[in-house]
Amino acid sequence: MDFTFTDDQLAFREAISRFLMTEAPPEMLREIWETEEGRSPEMRRKMADQGLTALSVPEAQGGLGMDDIAWSLLTQELGYYAIADSMADTAYVATGLLAQLPDNTPRRDELLARIAEGDVRIAVAHSVNPLVADVHLADVVLLEHQGAVHALPREQLGYERNPSIDSSRRLSRINANPTAETCLVAADQGQVIWAQTLNRGALAVAGQSLGLAQRMLDLSVDYVVQRKQFGKQIGSFQAVKHKLADVAGKIEFAKPVLYRAAHALAKGESTVDLNVSHAKLVCCEAAWLAAKHGIQVHGAMGYTWEVDLQMFMKRAWALDSSWGDRAFHNSRVANAVLADDARVGPQFTFGE
Repeated sequence: MDFTFTDDQLAFREAISRFLMTEAPPEMLREIWETEEGRSPEMRRKMADQGLTALSVPEAQGGLGMDDIAWSLLTQELGYYAIADSMADTAYVATGLLAQLPDNTPRRDELLARIAEGDVRIAVAHSVNPLVADVHLADVVLLEHQGAVHALPREQLGYERNPSIDSSRRLSRINANPTAETCLVAADQGQVIWAQTLNRGALAVAGQSLGLAQRMLDLSVDYVVQRKQFGKQIGSFQAVKHKLADVAGKIEFAKPVLYRAAHALAKGESTVDLNVSHAKLVCCEAAWLAAKHGIQVHGAMGYTWEVDLQMFMKRAWALDSSWGDRAFHNSRVANAVLADDARVGPQFTFGE
């Protein structure tokens, strides 16, 4: 079996990385996050022009038809450049949910086509998240209600804004009254779709956390090369080297876990819940360690608004509990690993 990424997947990741390096530098993000809405329609339009919103939309609706494996690369780039929640939620999580709906579902094809064009913002309200990201700008909110899938325009629900330590996040607590007219799929089909949506959301957070960890490591390496104490670069001190090496090791060990989970989700494997929870735990742990050691080598100035580290550090903290906190995912891993019929061992990693 060949688990290497295709040339198209790698080329798309490289193109998005080059684009975000130019269009989303930290100083520009600070300006955007200081506005009331916290979003830039111009930047979003440029990202849509790059094809990011069309990545996993089926070809029949004008998209590229790529799967979760491609997104395991792209979410790392979104994390590395601290791109706000609405992009992954619309282009990946909501797209995956809509694509799972039966072909004759009302509004399905319309919404998928609009996502591909970059013409719509969609917020996803899953019961695992008490706070919903980017409701204040969403054209449509996909809502879980007693297992059913509902689609409501923002005007038909109430929401209360909730501040976050992460300046990029715009969270709200919603109050909605779904009806038969807003229902896309009933609970018998919807429960399966929401279970997959939960895994897709958790995998998106895992990929972003890994990208955040890499960015914080890069920032820390750059800083210790420039900062001097006692006439020497602090990066030459053994204790500093060990801390950053620990972060690098965490990142490298987390990557195959993320890719394994993406493969399980894309192929619909029975172990997908275990794989996704494992990925979210190890990727978030890598981000936490990168933040911890990053602030240690930067010192107290790393918390200040002017220093880039705090942007990525606070985002890593905030995303850690999104799409299921550590207790939730630890429980899913424990239930799978400790089950009487658990297929645990290297011989079961990819099946027959």
